[in-house]
Amino acid sequence: MTPRFFWNLILFFKKRISSRFFVIALPYAWVLLFFFIPFLMVLKISFSELTVGIPPYLPLMERMGEDVIAFKLNIGNYFYLIWDDLYIRAILNSLGLAALATTACLLIGFPMAYAIARSPLKYQTLLLMMVILPFWTSFLIRVYAWIGILSYHGVVNTILLKLGLIEAPLRLLNTIFSVSIGITYCYLPFMILPIYVSLQKIDPSLLEAAYDLGSRPFRTFWRITVPLCSPGIISGSLLVFIPALGEFVIPDLLGGSDTLMIGRVLWNEFFVNRDWPVAGAVAIGMLVFLVFPIILLQYIQKNVQRDQRGEGGQMNA
Repeated sequence: MTPRFFWNLILFFKKRISSRFFVIALPYAWVLLFFFIPFLMVLKISFSELTVGIPPYLPLMERMGEDVIAFKLNIGNYFYLIWDDLYIRAILNSLGLAALATTACLLIGFPMAYAIARSPLKYQTLLLMMVILPFWTSFLIRVYAWIGILSYHGVVNTILLKLGLIEAPLRLLNTIFSVSIGITYCYLPFMILPIYVSLQKIDPSLLEAAYDLGSRPFRTFWRITVPLCSPGIISGSLLVFIPALGEFVIPDLLGGSDTLMIGRVLWNEFFVNRDWPVAGAVAIGMLVFLVFPIILLQYIQKNVQRDQRGEGGQMNA
């Protein structure tokens, strides 16, 4: 093949494929390369049988003769997740902690985002920088810092003892409380930033019109501000809930050995027990648990946006 052939080939595709194709193809290629292919690999492992070797699972297809290929599909790994209450408790604990952390992030993040959005424009950049400033340091360092704050001789117990509020140090570390604080602290910016963007998009004339019509501040906030920034609330909740559900580092460092979460179970199956088929089934099961809340929240978000467009159309009419 000569260089002229390749040049003609490039000209052929250039004439028939527009630049829009490449713009659209790039995110699809990203999803295909970093989500769909790894997902299929884990799905294949989850249906295989455990063995002693490298890799520690048997192939799904095995040649039995010259013209015979056996296909072995082991669904026992998924039944094992149902029969063993360890995995059910781990998933329920993870769901509870993720929901608790998401609620805490929303209760803390919404007032912070509201304050930033309503502050003078010249201070907003500085305030946003303060929100994302912790990301400039290592994730592990930030989590280790909480060990020093919540330990028996940490900052919190020292202050409480000096104020005379307690007689002996409290057990704050290696509890659900410490895990919740760690997750809330680490994922709080993911809640603040989407809500801030939604608040910035609200037309101030809507609030002024509500005040002119005699609406009180709380009613205006509840009936106008909150519905209009609901896309930011939903996006922030997803950005916090999804990674918090599979969190491993924070429960391991702040929760101790008593904290049972699905991320730790997954780690133990992969690297301690070397039971890759069960670990793959756990990963697929966790993904299924994530899909349902995402679909539900997207459905709610579409309904909210449709209602807002309908109300906007009625106001314009």
